[in-house]
Amino acid sequence: MQLLIDGDDDAASTFLMAHGAGAAMDSAGMNALVGPLVSRGIRVVRFEFGYMAARRDGVRKPPPRADTLAPEYRDAVAAVRDAGPIGSLLIGGKSMGGRVASMVADELADLGYIDGLVCLGYPFHPPEKPEQLRTAHLHELRTPTLICQGTRDPFGTRDEVPGYGLSPAIEVHWLEDGDHDLRPRKAISGRSYAENLAEAADAVAAFAARVR
Repeated sequence: MQLLIDGDDDAASTFLMAHGAGAAMDSAGMNALVGPLVSRGIRVVRFEFGYMAARRDGVRKPPPRADTLAPEYRDAVAAVRDAGPIGSLLIGGKSMGGRVASMVADELADLGYIDGLVCLGYPFHPPEKPEQLRTAHLHELRTPTLICQGTRDPFGTRDEVPGYGLSPAIEVHWLEDGDHDLRPRKAISGRSYAENLAEAADAVAAFAARVR
């Protein structure tokens, strides 16, 4: 498994960050997330699920069901742990990557392998299909969790999410006017994309310090 690593080897916290359904680990959106995290002392490790890695060889496959990717996420955690000292370990990722991590978080936390879960833009439901919730496993989640979510994310807005009955272990940090990529409309909100990413990175750094 190929790992893409940014940040200091002796960082106090490592964040294993998986990609979303349609963008590779080194896509522009993923790259934009990394810099602010590294600047706050978090080591970021990225990997690709098999279907995405196959695209580099010209084999285009649609994303499989999220639950079928859970074994690959477990393998990624093992690879990070085998690679050397990591400090405390957070798992998660962008959109689908965070969702898959949330499915294995309690199991890995019980084993003492991870310290927390971080989701950047969680896909609570498909866009325009709010009845198709993907939250059943989040009701009883025990792992300390941070979700950074744009207030107008079509996968779960600030008006919708409070009604989902999420576990008390889950903290949601709202990013003003952010969409699913946390990007605001500057002309409307007065905020820039860089400001939202910086705020998200601040929230992740504070969370990492609390759970390590």
